[in-house]
Amino acid sequence: MSTPLPVRPAATVMLIRDNTQGLDVFLMRRHAGMHFAAGVMVFPGGGVDDRDRNAEIAWAGPGPGWWARRFGIDPDLAEALVCAAARETFEESGVLFAGPADDPESVVGDASVYRESRLALAAGTLSFADFLRTENLVLHADLLRPWANWVTPEAERTRRYDTYFFVGALPAGQRADGENTESDRAGWTTPEAAIEDFAAGRTFLLPPTWTQLDSLAGHSVADVLAVERQIVAVQPDMAIKGDNFEIEFFDSDRYNQARGKRWP
Repeated sequence: MSTPLPVRPAATVMLIRDNTQGLDVFLMRRHAGMHFAAGVMVFPGGGVDDRDRNAEIAWAGPGPGWWARRFGIDPDLAEALVCAAARETFEESGVLFAGPADDPESVVGDASVYRESRLALAAGTLSFADFLRTENLVLHADLLRPWANWVTPEAERTRRYDTYFFVGALPAGQRADGENTESDRAGWTTPEAAIEDFAAGRTFLLPPTWTQLDSLAGHSVADVLAVERQIVAVQPDMAIKGDNFEIEFFDSDRYNQARGKRWP
């Protein structure tokens, strides 16, 4: 048996907004040419960058210790994950969980004014901490909530992540655009519609994304933000059955039934 690949910590954010019947969630489809999870519908997110660690940035809301207790990890990793969650959301969707340092109660209303910095962040030529310091901004950790923790199956031979899921409401005045180099389609949809698209074979969802969408279905933004989730790490198993693989986890019967035989 091959030795499992090492796991890299990652953060992903379920960006939500209210609609007349519940909520919408922002999803992106990864380019078909991507090395990992090509063609898959995902939330904004990515791996923790070394510069997300020990960033020493201005911070509003629950501190690293609070996040560490909620996720069951050490404070240094918790701080890096929150930074990565905010940075990746800004890079991939243009939504910025930050506000002016001299007015800690307010949040940026139009993040498009930081377009050049967003491009530099995505290119890796600017750190999130330096961006916030230069623009005199403070990270608003109070706009995020901890939601889940999933670890890539050991059988995965491309790359593996220890992914921490966050949820955050779209700040007033901001818009999500999905203008990034990793996706070819992005937009708002309801959790129910996203699940139906998957069941109908129009899109593909990996189990962590499908499960989180299922958890959001039928709720409002206020409902979601009020929830205190019990975070327990989930690491599915992956088995080859015939010409297809099946993923086994706590709700895999429902997932595999919806998935059917339409995808490899």
